[in-house]
Amino acid sequence: MTHPLRLRDFRLLFVSRTMSTLSDALVPTALSLAVIEVTGSASALAMVLGCALGARLLTLPVAGVVADRYDTRRVAFGADLTRVLTQALVAVQLVGGHPSIALIAVAQAVAGVASAVGLSNLAPLVTRVIPGSGPERRTANSLMGVAKSVSQLAGPALAGTLIWAVGIGWVFVLDSAAFAVSAAMMLLVRLNREATPAGARRAILAGLVEGWTEVRARDWYWISLIAHATWNFVANVLLTLGPLIAVTQLGGQGTWIAVTQAGGVGLLAGSLLAARARPRRPILAGNLVLATYAIPLALFAIGAPVPVLVTGYGIAMAGLGFLNPTWQTAVQTVIPQHVLARVSSYDWLLSLAAQPLGVILAPIALHTWGPRLPFALSAALVATVCTATALVPGVRTLRLDQPDDTPGTDARSLSKTTNTA
Repeated sequence: MTHPLRLRDFRLLFVSRTMSTLSDALVPTALSLAVIEVTGSASALAMVLGCALGARLLTLPVAGVVADRYDTRRVAFGADLTRVLTQALVAVQLVGGHPSIALIAVAQAVAGVASAVGLSNLAPLVTRVIPGSGPERRTANSLMGVAKSVSQLAGPALAGTLIWAVGIGWVFVLDSAAFAVSAAMMLLVRLNREATPAGARRAILAGLVEGWTEVRARDWYWISLIAHATWNFVANVLLTLGPLIAVTQLGGQGTWIAVTQAGGVGLLAGSLLAARARPRRPILAGNLVLATYAIPLALFAIGAPVPVLVTGYGIAMAGLGFLNPTWQTAVQTVIPQHVLARVSSYDWLLSLAAQPLGVILAPIALHTWGPRLPFALSAALVATVCTATALVPGVRTLRLDQPDDTPGTDARSLSKTTNTA
């Protein structure tokens, strides 16, 4: 086995995507504080954040078609370059001293479109830099997961430090510069052309239909997407109600900070574990560990001691850290290369769409039933849905050392490995 970081093109891709992920992690804290500082209005903040999220969700399916239809490297470069310009525009607005909230909202909407393209494009980039499904691919996806975990831990802290030291506007200056580095690295990546099957370019609508057909043809895939969307829904219930309960009933802000930091450590540990673990049935293993998110939800429901809560949340996030690289490796191995971006875009669409639903319904449930019942119902929901995926034949039987027998799949596009345990 050659470690992926010994490969020039993966190193460039790794740096590029790490800078892009770190840039994304800088934005939420700085953007929220910037809008509140300028307007003092929660409605204005909701509008700006809604523009970014709405644009991303609406663009995701089409972004998958674009990523499959055109040169992968150029599409990724274009997405990064777009965010260089949008974040630079926000920086100019804030540093100049007379910011326009409408202009910032438009910039974030355009950045949301570029983000959707970047999300859909990641899986095809990895498969074209590291063909095959052996340990190199698994390690590469784990490294991507580790970089994402570290970025999510470091991003808010770095943004806070910059805001304190030089002001909010300079966070967006750094953000724009980081996307510029990401774009420059992407230009230097050399992709494996043989890994991409030649295919006719299709109309956007036909491309969307073809991608959805590939999703529906695999029971393990669309059933798992339901489980992943459920996880995102209950996670946002916890992220909405958890801080309130921690501050008002469990000792204050320090409690919630400890919980979130434990989650970051768990996410990192799970990503590292995924590089070494070789589950014989990766989809089944990933969905079952995802069910561990019921632990912190149940602990909040019963009012468990703070150290137990912190530990439970760390375990739950380790499950997510394990799932992400494991899922990506399986998907990149089984899904044909020419539809991989479209299939991935549906994955992101369902996952991201479930997040605001949790944020919206959590306060309603809180005011209706109090905090304990929403936590208990969420725990039962995620545990039931994630474990129930084991009842689906495709989830139980999918192995990466066997070809995909889905009708219409070109077996030549699949890579096999006997390195399973």
